[in-house]
Amino acid sequence: MITIRNLRKTYQMGKVEVRALDGISLSVKQGEYVAITGASGSGKSTLMHILGLLDVPDDGTFEIDGTDVTKFSENELAAFRNRVMGFVFQQFNLLKRTSALENAALPLIYARNGRRQDVAREKLELVGLGNRMSHHTNELSGGQQQRVAIARALVNHPSIIFADEPTGNLDSKSAKEIMQVMSELHAQGLTIILVTHDSDVANHAQRIIEIRDGKILSDTPNPDAPKVPENVPSKNSSKVRKTSVFQSLREGEVLLRQSLRSLLSNKVRTALSALGIMIGVAAVIAVVALATGAKKSIEDQLSQLGTNLLMLMPERRMSGGVRQASGSVSRLEEEDTKAIREQVPHVSYASSTVSGNAQLKAGNKNWNCRVEGVDPEYEIMRSNQPQLGRFFTEAEMRNRSRVCVLGLTPVKELFGGANPVGQQVKINRQTFTVIGVLPEKGSSGFRDYDDTAIIPSTTAMRRLFGKTYVDRIEIQVDESDNLEQAQKDILALMAHRHRTGTRENPFDIRDMTEIQETVSSTGDVLSILLSGIASIALVVGGIGIMNIMLVSVTERTREIGLRKALGARGQDIMMQFLIEALIISFFGGFLGVLLGVAASLITEKTSGLEVLITQNSIILAFVFSAVIGIVFGIWPARKAARLNPIEALRYE
Repeated sequence: MITIRNLRKTYQMGKVEVRALDGISLSVKQGEYVAITGASGSGKSTLMHILGLLDVPDDGTFEIDGTDVTKFSENELAAFRNRVMGFVFQQFNLLKRTSALENAALPLIYARNGRRQDVAREKLELVGLGNRMSHHTNELSGGQQQRVAIARALVNHPSIIFADEPTGNLDSKSAKEIMQVMSELHAQGLTIILVTHDSDVANHAQRIIEIRDGKILSDTPNPDAPKVPENVPSKNSSKVRKTSVFQSLREGEVLLRQSLRSLLSNKVRTALSALGIMIGVAAVIAVVALATGAKKSIEDQLSQLGTNLLMLMPERRMSGGVRQASGSVSRLEEEDTKAIREQVPHVSYASSTVSGNAQLKAGNKNWNCRVEGVDPEYEIMRSNQPQLGRFFTEAEMRNRSRVCVLGLTPVKELFGGANPVGQQVKINRQTFTVIGVLPEKGSSGFRDYDDTAIIPSTTAMRRLFGKTYVDRIEIQVDESDNLEQAQKDILALMAHRHRTGTRENPFDIRDMTEIQETVSSTGDVLSILLSGIASIALVVGGIGIMNIMLVSVTERTREIGLRKALGARGQDIMMQFLIEALIISFFGGFLGVLLGVAASLITEKTSGLEVLITQNSIILAFVFSAVIGIVFGIWPARKAARLNPIEALRYE
């Protein structure tokens, strides 16, 4: 069954070269019970590790059933260890905080043959632990723990059992019980290779091989041992099997449960690892919500100004390096508004606008606000249909009537929010009749768009501000496609009316649509910038995960070695640690979403700022946290996957 020829293994201990095996040759038949003995440092454990495919020789040949296993890949070696071999260690190597049943079933995870825990129950009953299956390892005696290890070695029906000092940590009574179990297993036809320095233990074997200084000193049969059984158990296939979708899902479920168990065993550490991700996700969601809300608020306010709007105003000129006031060269007149309305194609509406601040008084209450003198078209252009009362008419504008439409802020300050329509209000000591209340426009930054009073432009010019010109002309074009041509036509008309050259046109025209687009794009850039800054917290959280996972790999080095000895492939180990990193990331991401939403809502309530939490920002935060988990979990996972099984098992 096993044949080795001229096997050599050398270790480098600092500058000293230690030859653990020096040209060993032997063969083991199927169904044999072999004891390998020798003093400490003789090379017996090294030989067993190589025979058990936990280590590789430097030189020589090693065949199992005629197959040269020295040419096997890592996955093929793992499959061989899982399906052909079972291991019993001196240190038991049971997983902590895990039941006897779960420990015994551990090799089934990596077998990929559909076997379930029923097999583990059967083997535990076989070794006399049928009533202790649910007990954790710290609730079992040394002898019982070793029985669990034997049951674990048997669950995949191996052909060979490797036992490394199986009684080394047991009292004499427990040692006898374990050796009795070994003899019973051999009687069932199993091949057993046992390493021991105890002659009483070795006498249970059919054949005793003594090793000294890396060489076989003697290889003698034991006449007192039972004969080799004629019926031997069937061999398991050692080929790497392809798994079905169902088995893959089941393996994933098992890995998920094991990852959760591992994380829950260190709750404080897991919580601290998730804290960085939680803060990062919360920061991203809160910042994006604030930026998106601010952008939407500005866009809503700009949209309330109207669509396809142009604003014509006198251009500010430079004189002696000093920028002069608007209109210092040419001024706009009421007739310009009329000419634009009548002569420029595609113009739907045009309104003269005269602006200034004024003192409003109603009864014993005073309020200073912005007063806008406009034409009746302003109501349609700016979507300013009064929510109470009406807008002024053409006749009232021609007659310079002292009527006004108030915004919500002066209504609140002067009338306490009551209906002011029909009431009298003084504007700069002139009495006006309130005929309407404007719709709510909101605020942006420190500007309150509801803090305004609107009166006829003629009244503002002749009665209130004493102006003979208008500050600007607002124009609405029928279609957005006609905005560019309308601008050219308006500037050409102004150049003709004011007798100025087109190259030195003293008027400036602004496209409100372009301003809206600029504000929107600026909001997007600001949102991305703030999100990037907030994402730094996510990266810091990812570094925290990587640090914790590296510590976890170091602490669980023996566990990793055990899993590899039982048949875990490198990708199995890597996947387990990646799943743990992802669980931490998703847990932190979930808490971060809750915290971010709560922080956003609290900010909205306390500051009055508009906050907009979008589904995309939540999804983005989750995806980003998952990416962080993978990116920063991949290095610890790869480190764990690359550990040598025998070096990991020896780790202290």
